[in-house]
Amino acid sequence: KRAQVALVGAVSTMYGLNLEESDDDDEYSGDSGWIQWFCGLKGHELCAEVDEEDLNDKTFLEINKDATDLYGVIHSRYIISPRGLQVMRDKFLKGTFGTCPRALCDRQHVLPIGMSEDLRTSTMKIFCPKCEQVYSPKSKYKDVDGAFFGMSFPQIFLQSYPSLMVTDPPRPFVPRVFGFKLHKQHSLITRKLEEGEEQEPRAVKEQKSDPSAGRGSAG
Repeated sequence: KRAQVALVGAVSTMYGLNLEESDDDDEYSGDSGWIQWFCGLKGHELCAEVDEEDLNDKTFLEINKDATDLYGVIHSRYIISPRGLQVMRDKFLKGTFGTCPRALCDRQHVLPIGMSEDLRTSTMKIFCPKCEQVYSPKSKYKDVDGAFFGMSFPQIFLQSYPSLMVTDPPRPFVPRVFGFKLHKQHSLITRKLEEGEEQEPRAVKEQKSDPSAGRGSAG
C-alpha cells in the first residue's frame, strides 16, 4: 500500500496535481481508490481500471517499487527548488521533522538528511542545526530512504533561510561529581567552542609576528 501511495504521488507530481488540496480524498483513500481517481482524470477515459487481485501480482509490485524510487528522486529535487524549500520551511517551523534528542539543545527543530545520494543505501537521519550532529529519527521514520532528501538538503535549506540558522552556541554538558566540576574533562561541544575562541587570537598573533602579512603590494 505504501508503494501505491508513492505511485499516486509520483503521478500527481508529473501531472502537476496537488492531492493535499483535493476535495476528493475519499475517492483514492482505499487500496484501489487511487486507480478510479487516475482513470477519472481528463484524457484517461480510455484507461481500464485494474482489479485489486491484479495489484498483488509480482510484476506489478516491481512497478510499485520503481514508482517509489521515481517519487524519491522527484522529491529530492523538489525540496531544493524555491517552492519545495517553502514547503519544507513550513514543516520545519511546525516541528514536523521532530526535535533534537539532545536534552541541552532545548527541543531544537531538526531537518531530514540522507547519508547517501543513492537509493536503498541508507535510511533517513535528522540533522540538528544547533549542535550540528546527526541522529536516528523516531521509529516510524526508520524505513524512509535517506536519498529522498539527500546529503545537501540541510545546508541548502539554511543557506536559503539564514534567519533560521541558530546563532547561539549549544550549551555544553559540564561533568560534575557531588556538585563540583571535573577539571580537564570537557565535552566535544565544549572543545569545539574553545577552539573557536582560540582561532581569532591566534590569527592576531601571526599578524603581529609578520608585519608584512595582510599588506597589499605597492602598485
